[in-house]
Amino acid sequence: MTERRTRVLFVCTGNSARSQMAEALLRWAYGGRFDVASAGTAPQPVHPLTIRALAGIGVDGAGARSKSVNELLGQSFDYVITVCDDAREACPVFPGEAAREHWSLEDPARATGTEAERLAAFERIRDEIATRLAAFVAAIRGPGEPEHGVEVGR
Repeated sequence: MTERRTRVLFVCTGNSARSQMAEALLRWAYGGRFDVASAGTAPQPVHPLTIRALAGIGVDGAGARSKSVNELLGQSFDYVITVCDDAREACPVFPGEAAREHWSLEDPARATGTEAERLAAFERIRDEIATRLAAFVAAIRGPGEPEHGVEVGR
């Protein structure tokens, strides 16, 4: 018999950067333990620099697709984590006993400057998400469960 995997949903407004990175990183670093999804309250196409920031640490985000929270209504999650302040206010209630968390993360898509400067903003947020994911997983990890994770940053 297989153990039930923890279901996690990341929500932001556009589902184009922060929530996409959180979904990809959690799946990549801890995938055997989690069923993970992401969605937006007002979805936009996945930002190309999201894919580049993930690729910079070996995560393949090429198949990422922006989704509306409406596509996931009716599903239950153990954790619903909003990653932007607007989504925190607009996120619908999902059935079940989902624990809600909020991570107020800057929107890298609003970064200005050269492409290299904008990519650096995406990489900084990617690294912040990875740090938060490590803390999140450590907080819910059962006794004696081995640590896994991802090291990011330069």
